[in-house]
Amino acid sequence: MSSSTALGDFLRSRRSRLLPQDVGLPEAFRRRRVAGLRREEIAELAGVSVDYYTRMEQGRVPNASSSVLGALARALRLDEEETRHLHRIAQPPAARRGTRPPDRAASPQRVRPMLLTLLESLPDLPSLVMGRRMEVLAWNRAAAALLGDFGALEPAARNIARITFLHPASRSLYRDWESCARENVAYLSMEAGRHPDDPRLSELIGELAVKSEEFRTWWAERPVQDKTSGRKRFHHPVVGALDLTYETLRAVDDPTQALITYAPEPGSPSEDALRLLLAWTAQDSRPGPPTEQVRRGAGASD
Repeated sequence: MSSSTALGDFLRSRRSRLLPQDVGLPEAFRRRRVAGLRREEIAELAGVSVDYYTRMEQGRVPNASSSVLGALARALRLDEEETRHLHRIAQPPAARRGTRPPDRAASPQRVRPMLLTLLESLPDLPSLVMGRRMEVLAWNRAAAALLGDFGALEPAARNIARITFLHPASRSLYRDWESCARENVAYLSMEAGRHPDDPRLSELIGELAVKSEEFRTWWAERPVQDKTSGRKRFHHPVVGALDLTYETLRAVDDPTQALITYAPEPGSPSEDALRLLLAWTAQDSRPGPPTEQVRRGAGASD
């Protein structure tokens, strides 16, 4: 997806979700046949001409100023993450930084040694390293016990979004499956804004749009959300209900890799259930993740 197409789709999606009363328009302006605000109303709220805003939705403004984008963000009632996304897709990297940085989106991705060390130090907490397109680059035995045996999948299939939407078992594993799935859509939408020319990311989005009607519907809403922290509610086929908190750790110099760790509340039934799950996994003698293979790059994704 090109930056111009992404910008137009994003602006239209945010304009359509606003009601006249949301922006203080008089009662006379509230009667309309279609949902959302008109282009001229957004233009007036942002203090730009209707022609200029129309050209922005059409992708014909190559480099909007930060002040204009700030005014549009306020007019469209964008939150902080959406505002950052608007700036990313509306301003080319060269315009934001003076020079275009090296594009690492198409280069092979290898697990950072420090993230791998941290992963190996958390044997009792389900943990994995996620790549830039939601690939699972590395994982520990606890993650395999909770989320499924990634080692049984081909490397290209080890993708959180692909598993969530295309593997039927995920719908029963996640008690809030729709919420989890929508988060995946929002994260991929954010990444598409960061890397509009990444062919592998475009292929993933295209595959999910073709194979999943739900993904296709939610993608059209152009949601934007980073994967940082929160709670996940599971229903594991072996131990039943698990409520876990997850945290995401990224290196400042390489935010394309994330260590994601799940933990129960101390003293909770979920802690007991997780301990039981890990004990069952050990007794079952299931193979753990190929740590040495990950070190050599077999678990990496390009």
